[in-house]
Amino acid sequence: MQFLPGGEPPVIDQEAIRSTGLGKTFDALKAVDGVDLLVRKGEMFALVGPDGAGKTTTVRMLCGILTPTSGNASILGFDIAGDKKHVKQKIGYLSQRFSLYGDLSIDENIEFFAEVHGVSGFRERREELLGFTRLTSFRDRLAERLSGGMKQKLALACTLIHTPELLFLDEPTTGVDPLSRRDFWVILHSLVSLGLTIFLTTPYLDEAERCSRVAMMDHGRILQTGTPDELRGEMGGEVVEIVCSQVRLASHALRDAGGFLSVQTFGDRVNLVVHEAASELKRAKDILKASGVEVTGTRKVKPSLENVFISLLNRHEAHEVHP
Repeated sequence: MQFLPGGEPPVIDQEAIRSTGLGKTFDALKAVDGVDLLVRKGEMFALVGPDGAGKTTTVRMLCGILTPTSGNASILGFDIAGDKKHVKQKIGYLSQRFSLYGDLSIDENIEFFAEVHGVSGFRERREELLGFTRLTSFRDRLAERLSGGMKQKLALACTLIHTPELLFLDEPTTGVDPLSRRDFWVILHSLVSLGLTIFLTTPYLDEAERCSRVAMMDHGRILQTGTPDELRGEMGGEVVEIVCSQVRLASHALRDAGGFLSVQTFGDRVNLVVHEAASELKRAKDILKASGVEVTGTRKVKPSLENVFISLLNRHEAHEVHP
């Protein structure tokens, strides 16, 4: 199945997205603050951050939907401000609230979006997309009767009907059940293998682990960018996992004691980021024992992107207090 249109001259510059100092202010709120991004063709790039970090605003500026307050950006060599028509032709955009028409069938929804994009002779393309998303046997079902995962697959098919070169996905798996979420990721990796470039936003750091490169964002600013392995290398320490009773008490006791690079809580366990695991784990156990916390297990673990993100947040917060 082909996703990139044929017959076009190759792009000498292999950049898919470049932004410099990109910013957006709404009244007194600085939603995006000087974002520099570089996404290469053929990548799956993740912009990760909590709700309100500025992810959606960034995507909407890159797609030409919002006008930046400051900075500039280019998409596949076209300026987002001066070449909006070309940018629109080159990209597909799946927003958080993609508007499917509930009273239309799967077939009819794809046909509608083909007409919106001016795609003639779309039927063969529709058959390919239905097979690719495994929706062929449901093609006559009304969109309002689809599950959350099937709606996302249909939305993706509608977004791909005009054969974009670059796909923007804004939190595409939010609210989708785990099985459908897994299927959706299989489809995304297949798209990248077929030549598509994907830029997605997500609040899920486990999803970011599956991407080529990741930019971590908070309060409108990029904290760090790199491959998952490069970001884990930014930890500057080792991670020790402590399983214990009274996790909240344990977390407070370790933070109050000080001397650790970071104290992070995950469910029934505490992750300590330390300089040297063996000696500092013994000290941590002594602190918890003195606080009446029973430790039921410990182990050294590979840093996750969640560990990295929390450490970056702590580091930036400390820098703002003591620049």
